[in-house]
Amino acid sequence: MAKKKKLEQLSDLPYYREGYTEQLEKMGITNLQELLDALLVDDKKKQIVDELDGVGKKVADHWAEVIEESGVTPTEAKEDKAEVVETEAAVVEEGEYVTKRKPELDDQTKALLLKRKEIDSRRPQFLRQEWFRYQKLEGKWRKPRGMHSKMRRHYGYRPPIVSIGYRGPAEVRGLHPSGFKEVMVFNVSQLNGIDPKVQAVRIGGTVGARKRGDIIAKADQEGIRVLNR
Repeated sequence: MAKKKKLEQLSDLPYYREGYTEQLEKMGITNLQELLDALLVDDKKKQIVDELDGVGKKVADHWAEVIEESGVTPTEAKEDKAEVVETEAAVVEEGEYVTKRKPELDDQTKALLLKRKEIDSRRPQFLRQEWFRYQKLEGKWRKPRGMHSKMRRHYGYRPPIVSIGYRGPAEVRGLHPSGFKEVMVFNVSQLNGIDPKVQAVRIGGTVGARKRGDIIAKADQEGIRVLNR
């Protein structure tokens, strides 16, 4: 198997002709890095294909592939990587990300929340009888009540139906996934008596923008977590 020739200059490219050097210099391309950057831009790539006799889209794509294989990295990729690093550093320095408040739970409650999550992950999707026949039934649930319903009688080849055995632990039933007890509020006065250690508030959907802002400001002042900020 023939060994690939190492690329050091433009003339090392396959299908390269001597006359290409002068033409590329007029376009501001003098090395492999600049040629690769130009081939990755549609307008410049089209100009190269139009100006260089014998160079089509396939040759241009082959040049870009060969240059990248030789270890040359596009300038845009280097700049993007540097911008990402700078952005991440800026976020950390400015402290824009604030960790959400967590509830104070005992070990038993934490274990039950994990158990509930495990049960949720293996709970089947409950499908209404003949959901596949009528599109309007999809996503809804009704208990099968027909006298001859095989689904009601739990035949193995029918989908499972809602049963008490699929429920999670009663001690953590109704808790938010974070472990907070949800309290619905509609005005600022309802924040009085909220225990920020174990309770979190959810603002009612009918609350207007001004009152919602007042509730969030008061909750932040009291250290209460708002679940739907």
